[in-house]
Amino acid sequence: MTAAYADDLMDYDEVLERFDPVMGMEVHVELATNTKMFSASSANFGAAPNSNVDPCSLGLPGALPVVNKTGVEWAIKIGLALNCEIAESSRFARKNYFYPDQPKNYQISQYDEPIAFNGHLDVVLDDGTEWRIEIERAHMEEDTGKLTHLGGTSGRIHGATRSLVDCNRAGVPLIEIVTKPIIGAGERAPEVARAYVSALRDLVKALGVSDARMDQGSMRVDSNLSLRPIGQEEFGTRTETKNINSLKSVEQAVRYEMQRQAQVLTDGGFIRQETRHYQETDGSTSAGRIKETAEDYRYFNDPDLPPVIAPREWVEEIRATLPELPWIRRARIQKEWGLKDEEMRDLVNAGALDLIVDTVEAGATPDEARAWWVAYLSQQANARGVELSALEITPVQVARVVDLIKEGKLTNKLARKAVDGVLEGEGDVDEVVKARGLEVVRDDGAIEAAVDEALAANPDIVEKYKAGNKKVVGAIVGQVMKATRGKADPAQVNQLIATKLG
Repeated sequence: MTAAYADDLMDYDEVLERFDPVMGMEVHVELATNTKMFSASSANFGAAPNSNVDPCSLGLPGALPVVNKTGVEWAIKIGLALNCEIAESSRFARKNYFYPDQPKNYQISQYDEPIAFNGHLDVVLDDGTEWRIEIERAHMEEDTGKLTHLGGTSGRIHGATRSLVDCNRAGVPLIEIVTKPIIGAGERAPEVARAYVSALRDLVKALGVSDARMDQGSMRVDSNLSLRPIGQEEFGTRTETKNINSLKSVEQAVRYEMQRQAQVLTDGGFIRQETRHYQETDGSTSAGRIKETAEDYRYFNDPDLPPVIAPREWVEEIRATLPELPWIRRARIQKEWGLKDEEMRDLVNAGALDLIVDTVEAGATPDEARAWWVAYLSQQANARGVELSALEITPVQVARVVDLIKEGKLTNKLARKAVDGVLEGEGDVDEVVKARGLEVVRDDGAIEAAVDEALAANPDIVEKYKAGNKKVVGAIVGQVMKATRGKADPAQVNQLIATKLG
């Protein structure tokens, strides 16, 4: 572990010899509805601060909430996909607490009557092992606003001199998905946590209810962890690491808390039930506030909102709209494309599978699409320090590059230059090809002249070729390609050389 960690950490292997980790995951998913959960304000991301607001989301006196029907429908859809039971009647409650980004001083949520409960999600670990995560509940609530802390060095409230409040996010519909305790994972606990969040992200994206952008906060993870000595039945005191925003960070946060708590307990200390903040810089966690209990929030049924009624007929209509779920889709694609298990896992882990599928649907073959996304485009993503999906090129554009290669208008080398132009924002594929003058030269006279010149300049290579060493022709082809700035068709060049040399 790095020296940047402020806490003493126990060696990971020693942690496993002494303690059994118990996890619980709470994942908040922002729904991509057009309007907020209880008002008609826009829920779109990226608007100017405090422009997507209204009396309800600002908590003004007398403003009354109205339930977003699409938000309820999508909550049911998520619950069904998680194999949950759907409550025929559920209620909204007020979760009371003060924080500057919650103007009402309470959050509308669900407490003892959630809309979905008692489900499960099967996830696949890196080696193909399947692990079942039991779901306690998936309930509806509204998001809070956002605070921006200024004047400090970390962007957090500690050390800041002032804070700005943006209420655009206040009232955006959320689904909070809470697991039952995850026990028995042992050394694989961090991996199980990452696999679960990854599978959940894939699921909500496939349902079309959220873009699940962890980097933008539309999917946020709270990781609960406690340790109990090996052989002890009673759970230990848990900590809750808040607002983790990447799959890698989920794994690191769990591992760090295991090592930190183990050292504290071994040194004779005790674990405080508290929230903790994950530090992206070094993978550590730092103490936040003492964790409230349900009683501290003084939950009570919201008097302004009636029960949510979900008749069986409506639930079954929603069930009929569920798309092919990600794991079923992956199994089908793997069989159709003839991929090995590890090949499919690599595509999924690289975030390439959906991009490849979309490229195939745009006209490329699976092998052609894989070759571009897994090789050249993955290199470009790594060089830019972004995820593959964040590259400024679409599957349709990649399929167009493949078409131009098939049509003989681009060589592989020229195609990469065309892709570079698209990535640099120079336009669509055909625009870049035209602007950069990349199309393969079809002027037989110009290519023949370049071949003649190369042959005349290399009589020794010509003699070796005529003597039966056909491999030396590559040097001639290389010179012709250089003379034509890579725009000649290599197959045409080879044919011309073979004709001229008999």
